[in-house]
Amino acid sequence: MPDLDELDTAILAELQSDARKTNRDVAAAVGASPTTTLDRTRALRERGVIRGALLDVDLELIGRPVQALVTVSVVKPSRHNIEAFRDWVRSLPETLAVFVTSGSEDFLVHVALPDNNSLYAFVVDKLTERPEVADVRASIVYEHLRNDRIAPAGARPRRRA
Repeated sequence: MPDLDELDTAILAELQSDARKTNRDVAAAVGASPTTTLDRTRALRERGVIRGALLDVDLELIGRPVQALVTVSVVKPSRHNIEAFRDWVRSLPETLAVFVTSGSEDFLVHVALPDNNSLYAFVVDKLTERPEVADVRASIVYEHLRNDRIAPAGARPRRRA
């Protein structure tokens, strides 16, 4: 795990609240100079701690209000079957996220679709037609709450001078 001090942690928290904040705004919020903040932010990027910024899209406003979590078990959980299904399902426009898991299911796939009929067609016409798939189960998501501010393990809040 990269060594992150209190200033690094504070910068991460500010950027997670809004990745579009200017360097000056981040510096003011964390109580550091703009130069120091910029150097630290660049270092966090170079070290791979900050990998980019994501656009949060309102799924309902783009015509995909129905979300579901779909568990998938493959016929024979070999590397070839796991990777083939993983790569295929990740490429689908309905797919928001793919989790390769242990246990009784091999995958948890988070999808967004226009309606329940589209969810049914996705499961029956797409997923179950794959030769790797042994079993599929879908659960509709009523509400999706995300924690968009995750602190590094063991981080303590930064005290402002």
